[in-house]
Amino acid sequence: MSALRQRVRDVLREYPGSQRAFAERIGLDPTKLSKSLTGTRRFTPAELARIAEAGGVTVNWLINGSDQAETVVAVPQHTARSGRAPADRREAGRYQQILDAAWKLIAERGYHSVRVADVAEACGTSAATIHYYFPGRNDLLTETLRYSVRLAFDRQVAELHSIEDAHERLLHLVELQLPTPGLLRLEWSIWLQVWTESALNPDLQVLHSDSYTRWHDTIARTIREGQQQGVFTDTDAEELTVTLTALIDGLGIQVLAGRPGRSVERMRQVLRDFVEREIVRR
Repeated sequence: MSALRQRVRDVLREYPGSQRAFAERIGLDPTKLSKSLTGTRRFTPAELARIAEAGGVTVNWLINGSDQAETVVAVPQHTARSGRAPADRREAGRYQQILDAAWKLIAERGYHSVRVADVAEACGTSAATIHYYFPGRNDLLTETLRYSVRLAFDRQVAELHSIEDAHERLLHLVELQLPTPGLLRLEWSIWLQVWTESALNPDLQVLHSDSYTRWHDTIARTIREGQQQGVFTDTDAEELTVTLTALIDGLGIQVLAGRPGRSVERMRQVLRDFVEREIVRR
């Protein structure tokens, strides 16, 4: 934990504002931030995810000291940005502001309903500035997908890295994938649009495949670990993963589409029942 606190201090040292301003940026009381830095209080998973986002780093780096460190969650592959993300921290802040705005607008309105001018208005800047960082509209959609992958990865590492029991971790993974109101529902909206566009855009298919592989591998390694722990059935882990991820996708789409009888609560129960019936060793 001392190494984690030091890396948070490193993030603060690079931040262009004060420690109080950083605390406000991540929605944390400055006193709580100070206590966490001195070790009298632990950072929560949600706080680690917000620190990583504000600091332009990953939760994996904060916890383990490396973006590529082996953890309970599969590491994203091929995540190099296609936009002109700057190295300068102040310009990087503008880039992130644009990406945040585009991500939210696309999630709420739909990719084809969002114009570059809308993103510029949301950021209080010009369309030329948007085009500087993201030359085309397709770049915006591509980066929103990468951003969603990074958000999910950071959230999963923060929430799951300390859960040793594979059964508990798998149920937590299911919970993190439910389209509950707020961030997760917006992420689902992005994924639905990416699925649609991927059917027509071969370049996006490659990125989508890489991104989905990370999620698939996270489920598969959790199931295999549960089998090693003796808590999961010996049924082929790959087959169980294919079925579970397909069930999550199908139910999630039905929830977002507002199909009668398909609520988040119903989705949670169906998925937990499947885990208990088909994956957990009786």
